[in-house]
This record gives sequence, C-alpha cells and structure tokens, in this order.
Amino acid sequence: MAKEITGRKENYSQWYNDLVVKAGLADNSSVRGCMVIKPYGHAIWENMKNVLDQKFKATGHSNAYFPLFIPKSFFSREASHVEGFAKECAVVTHYRLKNDPDGNGVIVDEDAKLEEELIVRPTSETIIWNTYKGWIQSYRDLPLLINQWANVVRWEMRTRLFLRTTEFLWQEGHTAHATEKEAMEEAMKMIGVYADFAENYLAIPVIKGTKSANERFAGAIDTYSIEALMQDGKALQSGTSHFLGQNFAKAFDVKFASKEGSLDYVWATSWGVSTRLMGALIMAHSDDNGLVLPPKIAPVHVVIVPIYQKSEQLSLLTEKILPLKKELEALGLVVDFDDRDHVKPGFKFAEHELKGVPVRIAIGPRDLENNTLEIARRDTLEKCTIAFNEAPGYVKNLLEDIQSNIFNKALKFRDQNTYKTDDYEEFKRLLDEKPGFILAHWDGTTETELRIKEETKATIRCIPFDAAPEEGKCILTGKPSSRRVLFARAY
Repeated sequence: MAKEITGRKENYSQWYNDLVVKAGLADNSSVRGCMVIKPYGHAIWENMKNVLDQKFKATGHSNAYFPLFIPKSFFSREASHVEGFAKECAVVTHYRLKNDPDGNGVIVDEDAKLEEELIVRPTSETIIWNTYKGWIQSYRDLPLLINQWANVVRWEMRTRLFLRTTEFLWQEGHTAHATEKEAMEEAMKMIGVYADFAENYLAIPVIKGTKSANERFAGAIDTYSIEALMQDGKALQSGTSHFLGQNFAKAFDVKFASKEGSLDYVWATSWGVSTRLMGALIMAHSDDNGLVLPPKIAPVHVVIVPIYQKSEQLSLLTEKILPLKKELEALGLVVDFDDRDHVKPGFKFAEHELKGVPVRIAIGPRDLENNTLEIARRDTLEKCTIAFNEAPGYVKNLLEDIQSNIFNKALKFRDQNTYKTDDYEEFKRLLDEKPGFILAHWDGTTETELRIKEETKATIRCIPFDAAPEEGKCILTGKPSSRRVLFARAY
C-alpha cells in the first residue's frame, strides 16, 4: 500500500497529494476548490480542536457563534479590511431559483434579488464588531474574550487540500479591551498559545515574530505569526494573532464608559488557526511510507495485530490480547485491535504505517509460547521484542519518546536548513539550491520587500521576536538595517 505513494524526492507535491488521499484524510469535492474531510482526517482535526479549545478556555475565553452571512455594507466601514479581502469574497445576490421557461433547468429568479448583497464569511471581524456594539457599554463589560469555531470561504483560483481551499475550517478569536496595553498583551499571549500547541502537541518547531507591514492582516496595526519549515524547505504560516488597535471599534462605533466617566473606543484583537495545520503536520513529519503522527494528536496510539493461520490460533491470541488492550486503555491510550480476517498481516502493517499509528504490536503463536510480543515504532520503524507483562509501561514511555523524537528531528532539520547571508547573489543561490529559512538584513521598506519577492519569490515570513539587534546593510539596497529578518519561499 505505501508503495503507491510517490517518493518525496521524486515529486514532493505529488507525494503530499498522494498521502492526503491514500491515508484517508480528505478528498477533492465535486465543488471546485472545496474538500471533503474524511473521518480519519477529521479525527486528527478534532484532537487539535479539543486541545486548543481547552487552552482557550484556560486563558478565559468563551465560545460563541456568529452568522455565516455578512452584509456587504459592513466591509466598507474599514477601508484596509475590505481592500484586503475584496478579491476573495463570495457574494450572495439572490435567494431563490425558478424553472426556466426555455427548458434550460433552473435559473435565478430576478424578482428574488436581495435588498443588500451578503458576503459569505471570509473572516468575522465586521459582523462581530457590529454585534459587540450592543454588548459593550461600560468598562464592567470588558475584557470581552470570545472564540468562534466555524467555516470560512475565500474564493481561491489555485487550491490544494488542507493548504489552500475555497472553504476551510478554523477558529477565530475576537477580543475587546479597555486599554491598548491589555489588547497588545492579549495578542502576544495568543501567539504564545499557538506556539506552545505547535511545538508540544504537533511537534513542529516554530519561529514567533512580527509580520512586515506588507504581510500584515488587513485592518491590523500589528500581526504576529508562527512560522514553520516544511521538509521541502518552504515555510508555512501556522497561526496568526492581530493587534487591531481601535480600527474596528471606530468603524462600528463601539465605545465604553471608563471608570473615570469618559467615553472611549475599545481596543481589539483577533487571532486564528485553521485546517492548514493539517498540511503542516503532514509535511513536517511524514515519510515515503505514509503519515508520521505525534502521539499527542494521533487518533489511534497503538494498533495490535494478531499473526495467525487458523481460527483456533486467533481465539487463543484474542484471550491474551483483550486484557492487554484494556490495560493500555486504562493508561488513557486509544487502542485498535485489528483482527480483520480478510486481509493479511503484511497489508495491515502497511496500512497502519500509512496512517501514522505511532506504535504497532504484533503477536503470534510463538509469542504466546514465549510470553513475548513485538513492538514497532512508526517514527523510526525500529522493532523490539519484550516480555508481555512489560508492555503497558514500555508503550507508555515509548510514546513519550516518539513525541520528543519527532520534535527533535524537525528541529534539527530546521537548524540545518537555516542560513545567514549578507550577499544578494548568495541569497538567490540558497533559495534555489538549499531552500530553507534565510536570515538577512532588510532596509524596512515595502518597496524593497516587494522587489525581493518579485525577483526571488521569497517573502519576509516574520521579524523574529528573539532577533538580536545587529547593525548591517540590506541585502538588496545596501541601506542600513538594525536586525535580520526571516525570509523564505512559502506556501
């Protein structure tokens, strides 16, 4: 089964597409640019969602839900916001179909034209801030910390499963604060939450930083992001948090009475991650045999495969396996006992490798005699034989080791593919010959940033928070620069 996957070195893009489809994560939909997330893919997303939801609630946020449709006039209230999303908006103009008298099926009923056109939600700042106007009157109503789990639509011309689709799933936080300081602290706190999730659950090392003005979210004062490096040397933006200042409060006239009695505009943030994280998870860790999933996010932690030839042997194995399964489940693990009788063990092994199950246990008649079992770890494909009664403790420790090993492997890869350069020709050569992160000086102008992008297809991923002050010269213009920024070609 795994041999059906194109090799990464042969064609990385096709490898990714093969893996998404053949591991049962998603399919292309009959609706152009949209995807069907299959049960196994959705189980991974649900695990991500559950962890993040707990983190949001632990930091004081509550979930709510806002409409999918947004009046077109709302977008015109914040100029940079509408400009940023205008080309991606899907617009509802009519609400009814009717039979075509010419016999061409159904057509739009022109008598059913909407009084005001509706935008299908590309993001929710406008509808939410229009709502907040009725929720916020006094400093006692602040901070208002709301998160929404939802779907959004951004009309894309070139799509790719999970990485860029017309419709995708995400969460979006929208918070309101009494002071600028509180809002900025919130935006920074949430990018920290995302980084912690990426590194400690997805096992993906990330770089936190500030986006350049050109890469900033439409309508934001500042945008912070976490940037990850995929195995092909391209960057993937894996989460963003935005300090919105008072832009949306002013656009929707959201004011509050302060403790001193003055009437002030509130301060805002928004932040979000999406099913694009599924793409990051795949491309950061997986290999030519299939998915490699960190145990903390895997839908199944352990699969037990019996090796037998006769039904009597399966009965004896089952008597031994079921108590072991129960012991492992008592440790909080999800265990699959794969006793299907219509496929051979070799097929099962390949299938579970393809799906990225972290640990596989195989037990046959000889193992029963010796009171042993074979354990294989998915990340390294290494196998060992241990005593049966040692299995629960061994597996628990092994899963912890797999989690840390996957992270350390990705971190080592990133470190080995992060370069510094002060020369523009070397900058271009690195992008072509050794793609990865490049730390280089930039003069701080959008003009230079856009020219570099046009000439090399590389963008400024972020200005790292931990970038130490360092005097230098812009790689393109030679103008003064006070610190290095992070460049890469990106998804």
